[in-house]
Amino acid sequence: MARIALCQVNSGDDPEANLKLVREGVEAAVADGARIVVFPEAAMARFGRPLEPVAEPLDGPWASAVAAVAAEHDVVVVAGMFTPADAGRVRNTLLITGGGHHRGYDKIHLYDAFGFAESDTVAPGTAPMTFELDGVVYGVATCYDVRFPELFRALADDGADVVLLPASWGAGEGKREQWEVLARARALDSGCWVLACGQADPAATGVTVNPKAPTGIGYSLVADGFGRVVAQAGAAPETLLVDVDPAISAQARTATGALANRRL
Repeated sequence: MARIALCQVNSGDDPEANLKLVREGVEAAVADGARIVVFPEAAMARFGRPLEPVAEPLDGPWASAVAAVAAEHDVVVVAGMFTPADAGRVRNTLLITGGGHHRGYDKIHLYDAFGFAESDTVAPGTAPMTFELDGVVYGVATCYDVRFPELFRALADDGADVVLLPASWGAGEGKREQWEVLARARALDSGCWVLACGQADPAATGVTVNPKAPTGIGYSLVADGFGRVVAQAGAAPETLLVDVDPAISAQARTATGALANRRL
């Protein structure tokens, strides 16, 4: 069993202030026995502000500070940040640090949808990523990636039994329903646990944000390989603590045949 914490928070504009959220979240999660602590996409700085000025490499001050927190508490921390790219753009990066890891997954599928063009300011990644902790293989994906089942199947093919999915989901009619059904569908497609950690809904705490930016709706959730929702948060900031049994992934794949019976 792997104990994992999903810290559903509201990131602000200031990376230094957001580091405090990370420290506090890790400290509380470790006190409850977590081995991995997951924060949302854009944990470094929320969407709706210029991203290039806050972007830093993985050996920069922000990622290094998160790495120090992970090392101090002997956990893996997964948190969304922004790293430099070309032509004035950044990369939407998941920092994975601790447990012998310090690396970044660059979001492959960019959110050019619902009237928003992430590709105007963000350059896409190109490669899926997994990492191992305590004998369990974890895949990672970011927000809009959840609409693409082939990525989750590729992670399962690479050995993942669990996929960690930080997000900063855009609000709007039907968007909560899409978030929930997509996370559950990707769990069924791949036979993986999907642990979807979103930004909290700013409206739930009275935070003013750019209304055109995808700044979160809350409702983080955990689905097993059968698509069953094991835990779910509400709209406001909250931490979900879940015990994940990787053996359920093998059971789900055997039962559904969703990977073995592929023809395309």
